[in-house]
Amino acid sequence: MAFITEIGTVISDKANKTRVVKVEYFVKHPKYEKIIRKFKKYYAHDENNISKVGDIVKIKFTRPISKLKRWEIIEVLKK
Repeated sequence: MAFITEIGTVISDKANKTRVVKVEYFVKHPKYEKIIRKFKKYYAHDENNISKVGDIVKIKFTRPISKLKRWEIIEVLKK
């Protein structure tokens, strides 16, 4: 079974064992065809509090952990 992964930047580490990860992606405007940068914020579980603000991390989709957390940090790519 394949699992969904994303790469993003940690933008908040204020909560214990929870990180807010910002994932950017690009879309083309349907009429004007300009490339637009969009982003989405995910709440990710970080069991050992290893990531800090500014880190680039890889997250994967997992079972619901809390009301908002559906993602888990699997590795820190860049500190």
